[in-house]
Amino acid sequence: MTTALDTTDDRSPRDTRSGAGQEAGEAARAVPSPVRPVRRAWAGVAALRWAALRLLALAVLLAAWQAVVAAGVWPRVLVPSPGDVWAAFVRASTVHDGVRGISGHLLVEHLAVSLRRIAVGTGYAALVGVPLGLLIGVVKPLAVVLEPAVTFLRTLPPLAYLSLLVIWFGIDESPKIWLLLIAALPPVAAATAAAVRGVPADLVEAGRALGAGPAALLFSIRLPAALPEILTGVRIAVGIAYTSVVAAETINGVPGIGGMIRDAQRYNQTDVVIAGIIAIGLSGIALDALFRGLERAAVPWRGRA
Repeated sequence: MTTALDTTDDRSPRDTRSGAGQEAGEAARAVPSPVRPVRRAWAGVAALRWAALRLLALAVLLAAWQAVVAAGVWPRVLVPSPGDVWAAFVRASTVHDGVRGISGHLLVEHLAVSLRRIAVGTGYAALVGVPLGLLIGVVKPLAVVLEPAVTFLRTLPPLAYLSLLVIWFGIDESPKIWLLLIAALPPVAAATAAAVRGVPADLVEAGRALGAGPAALLFSIRLPAALPEILTGVRIAVGIAYTSVVAAETINGVPGIGGMIRDAQRYNQTDVVIAGIIAIGLSGIALDALFRGLERAAVPWRGRA
């Protein structure tokens, strides 16, 4: 009897059922689920449907534009046709009759110079705005002094202080970079301050309970928790800088997309002006998509509980 007792399984029926359930679960996980390919297929179909809808909307817009031009509602010099604007794109992007693009530079060169100015101005704004926002969000006396100044700068249109910057720094690159810096700094500082203030108090108290000092709380808890909103503020600042670059390039802005548009406006080249506006919009969409990708890579935990 002792031998029989030794050879029997000592697990209870509940344990046996539990082990069988675990083995079945592992086996089910090992087999690829048919739901995932179906979901991916439906996601691809939905993406194609949205892309087709966008293309349809674009086609309707172009058709309405062409219809207005064909009806002669406005003179052709004021409202050129889509074909005229496309010809302006080609002319701005190639060498024609010995002339290099528009104003002596190709369209891609104008865009590259403007994007470089935006990158430099926004980079300086981030370097100054993030520490400034951290101070405003953490130190109450500094917030009382600095927050009104940030709000004051945020409400100023760029053209309001462009003339002053030209008086101070001349007509070279310096006033353009300063204008973009001043335009991009307030949203970065405001977003950083709001993000730091919005860090959950329980998270900060847990850090204090673990012995973290003020510096450790700021750089190890507050800053990582606020990083998604800070990156959003930087992305908004890039958009504001892009809208301000045309104003920055109204004075000695060639090469530059704003300078190109300004020169075309002087000679009533409406097709070139519209081509420049479309180039700004398309490059802005691409730039925003790039920043969204960087946000997803830098803060993959965003939007997750």
